[in-house]
Amino acid sequence: VQLQASGGGLVQPGGSLSLSCAASGAIFVINTMSWYRQAPGKQRELVASMSTGRGTYYADSVKGRFTISRDNARLTSYLQMDNLRPEDTAVYYCKAEYFGTPTDVFEYNYWGEGTLVTVSS
Repeated sequence: VQLQASGGGLVQPGGSLSLSCAASGAIFVINTMSWYRQAPGKQRELVASMSTGRGTYYADSVKGRFTISRDNARLTSYLQMDNLRPEDTAVYYCKAEYFGTPTDVFEYNYWGEGTLVTVSS
């Protein structure tokens, strides 16, 4: 299984970026795709997630500015980030919780490599 995250970069405060995370490999169905971030010197935190049957979650710090979406056919998750702030600067990671086969009982968790987002003037 692979998770390939992309879309990070440098943006000015108030700007926008769109991240994507494409999954591939031995995946039967993805139940949840999530985005986390880790700023220098801080713990990794959950930013947003989208789950089949459990809806969508956003951290309070990004509500109204970030939008998570999924393309299930392409096993891809997107994170649209608008009105970015310097405190959004972090390495962003995607995570997939999935079943590998139709008979799996427990979910697998898989993390992608991070993509750096820097918000600075």
